[in-house]
Amino acid sequence: MYEKELTALKKAGRFRQPISSDFESIDMASNDYLGLAHKSKLLKLAFKKLSHYPYHAPKSSLFVGGYHPIHQEFEDALCKANQFEAGVVVGSGFLANLGLIEALVRRSDVLFIDESYHASGMVATKLVQGKVVLFKHNDPDDLLKKLNSTQLKGRRIIAVEGIYSMEGDMVRREFFEISEKFDALMIVDEAHSSGTVGPNLLGVFDHYNIKPNSLHIKMGTLGKAYGSYGAYILGSREIVSFLHNRAKSLIYATAPSLFDIALASTNFDYIMRKKEKLKRKIDRLKDQVRAKMGVYPEGMIVPVEIPDIETTMRIRDILKSQKFEVGAIRPPTVSKPILRIILRTSVKPKHYRKLFDQIDACLR
Repeated sequence: MYEKELTALKKAGRFRQPISSDFESIDMASNDYLGLAHKSKLLKLAFKKLSHYPYHAPKSSLFVGGYHPIHQEFEDALCKANQFEAGVVVGSGFLANLGLIEALVRRSDVLFIDESYHASGMVATKLVQGKVVLFKHNDPDDLLKKLNSTQLKGRRIIAVEGIYSMEGDMVRREFFEISEKFDALMIVDEAHSSGTVGPNLLGVFDHYNIKPNSLHIKMGTLGKAYGSYGAYILGSREIVSFLHNRAKSLIYATAPSLFDIALASTNFDYIMRKKEKLKRKIDRLKDQVRAKMGVYPEGMIVPVEIPDIETTMRIRDILKSQKFEVGAIRPPTVSKPILRIILRTSVKPKHYRKLFDQIDACLR
């Protein structure tokens, strides 16, 4: 039924299939930035936390008895650390962006969204009742131009990422200033910045020393630095209450897995306790990138642009044969193919030196 489409994808070099991680290879592809997915001690602590309760699954949605003390405990911890009034846990980052954007952008509102925003947000733009305006990637001047030239009757809402998942760059501070100037709600997707940037490893609010206010909304995932699965949204009490009542991905979905939230909570506590040590490891890895490539990464994502899809896949396979796992990202996810290298604190700096040397050799 879909043979022609699948054949076309294969010919274009865009065919995808699941890839299992090789336990014997050095993982430089996954988003497990802090290596917490490998810490069995934290896994056991999370299991112990959950075992104190009479059941181990949420059983229903948040609003039909599925809200559990484990959910609330984690929400409270996130709010306290990030200085937000309220929060809600969500089943995944995709569901968080989908529910957040679809719910907040009402009929008379305008959403201004970075053209490189995550696919989950772009899918959500197809569902909103209001108008959607794309602005150039991480370009505050283009956003200002479009804010000034777009008429509206309702709210302005700006959507950016803390660290962009493919480019690896950090949202510019000017966006926060623009949000204040135009009294615009600001959604910050911190999927790749929570746990990786800022003096307390809390993300870009922490990095820029910005105290959250009623205009700010922070979304983050638990499947990256926090070493689990799921997501969260932080905001004012009013915003979170509105999402409770309007976000379909919250209302019509089973509440997040109790074990995943218990694990994320355990891992978050670990990060807060060990943040200084983790920060030193992150800085050492970034120093390696600067030494080899002349650029100091803003986050933990290092994209290496490759001339074409065929070369991208060939180099990825060569690296794999040498026990280096990296991501090969192809259009339409990105405009030009890249090798996406993830800096992980559990990987020794010497392995990154070897990796970059090998990539250089393959490109000669």
